[in-house]
Amino acid sequence: ELVESGGGLVQAGGSLRLCCTASGGSIESYHMKWFRQAPGKEREFVAAHSSLGGYFYGDFQGRFDISRDIAKNMVYLQMDNVKPEDSAVYYCGAYAGPIRKIRDPGTVDYWGQGTQVIVSA
Repeated sequence: ELVESGGGLVQAGGSLRLCCTASGGSIESYHMKWFRQAPGKEREFVAAHSSLGGYFYGDFQGRFDISRDIAKNMVYLQMDNVKPEDSAVYYCGAYAGPIRKIRDPGTVDYWGQGTQVIVSA
């Protein structure tokens, strides 16, 4: 099970750290991903950290950073210099398949329930 936390209301230009806590198994062998979905829009790839240590990001001008703590079985998404267009529900996902599909929202084995981020102007 994946449970996200850390969402909330933040002013534009501020920072937020989202957390994804895994239970029922270790994240060590999974590629861990973050996606987001705004109302009326498709789910969008944000960032991923592969089980081999590689980092993958969407086009966010270096404002986001993904990391994981295997000992705590947690994944983080550090969001800096946030913008109103970053407002969305952010989802954590775990994926054990081929790395070439890591950006694909259809290739997630386990999803969290999401955490809402609202960025005010």
